[in-house]
Amino acid sequence: MGTETTRPAAGTDLPPLEIPITRTLIVAGAIASRDYQDVHHDAELARQKGSPDVFMNILTTNGLVGRYITDCFGPGAVLRKVAIRLGAPNYPGDTMVLTGRIEELDEETGTATVRVIGDNAIGRHVSGSVTVTFTEATVTVTLTDETDETDETDETDEGAS
Repeated sequence: MGTETTRPAAGTDLPPLEIPITRTLIVAGAIASRDYQDVHHDAELARQKGSPDVFMNILTTNGLVGRYITDCFGPGAVLRKVAIRLGAPNYPGDTMVLTGRIEELDEETGTATVRVIGDNAIGRHVSGSVTVTFTEATVTVTLTDETDETDETDETDEGAS
């Protein structure tokens, strides 16, 4: 098991990205996005409003989803559309794991639509889709024990023709 750079294809699972949810990440993300709601930086006020602690705002989540996609598709990747929905809050001390799957791919334009989800210990924090264009003909993918090396070699040979 590991990762490799390969040609993207519809149905390709992107490698997971684990993001430790720290108090600093939550507060810095809120401040950077000019979201001064007290529930994102003041634990006592968040508790007074019914939350067990401060929690991440949607703009920080949106940025992390964008980072995940551009990390997978490389430095030439450009986000064209990000449509996400929040679910379970991200609280300090947890870890969010982002995963993705290429749902559609237009090789001619170098455009992909990726389904993205992010889960934490409570449940699904974020779900949605991202449309991305990319200049490289590669994407980093996760290899599993079920990978058929013959199929990968055939894809590479066809792409080189």
